[in-house]
Amino acid sequence: MDRVNNTKIALVSGANKGIGYAIAQGLGAIGFRVAVGARDEARREEAVKHLCAEGADAFGVALDVTSDDSVAAAAATLEQTAGRLDVLVNNAGISGPADGGTQDPTTLDLDVVRTVLDTNVFGVIRVTNAMLPLLGRADSPRIVNMSSTMGSLALQTGPIMAAYAPSKSMLNSVTAQYARQLADTNVIVNACCPGYVATDFTGFNAPWTPGQGAAIAIRLATLADDGPRGGFFGDEDVVPW
Repeated sequence: MDRVNNTKIALVSGANKGIGYAIAQGLGAIGFRVAVGARDEARREEAVKHLCAEGADAFGVALDVTSDDSVAAAAATLEQTAGRLDVLVNNAGISGPADGGTQDPTTLDLDVVRTVLDTNVFGVIRVTNAMLPLLGRADSPRIVNMSSTMGSLALQTGPIMAAYAPSKSMLNSVTAQYARQLADTNVIVNACCPGYVATDFTGFNAPWTPGQGAAIAIRLATLADDGPRGGFFGDEDVVPW
């Protein structure tokens, strides 16, 4: 099945809104068939409808990155509908509660940390490992993990968020481990920061549009075969770890 159609297939998690939607939109605009991964059925199908209206070839995939069963079902759906996967963008992520000092490290509730890690780190591992067999059928598979400069130990940007920021630090490290393990394969894995983007995460109070934030992910999703591996990139190229 995977050789019947040469159209490249991309799965974007959390693609029903914000940066994830913009990534799906951008990949669709350059000819990818885009699987819109999202938990909420109504929002997922609304996103698909808008993408198709813009001329993209898009379809919805039920995907809760915190659920083994949901991720396995999503992989089975892609197996049946596409037969392979060329690009995986692990975009789904949460900030966790940030009001009232809930992410103050000196008073941090460990359940908050567990919840954030379950989506931002465990979810990425869960989805990536489920999709690797499908990625292995592609000629030039790419994995892009959406991180943040808040996870950079060198930069330490943004407010103190002792669950969210470390989750992105760990995601960066996990990205490097995947890149090392897959170094002798054609699977290229990188992480990126979309920048300070106007989304619900920032209260829509930021200078960049989702489209601008999506640009680096799209660039990494379409890297040449000799492109970088295991890096952390932003709008101005390499981000310090």
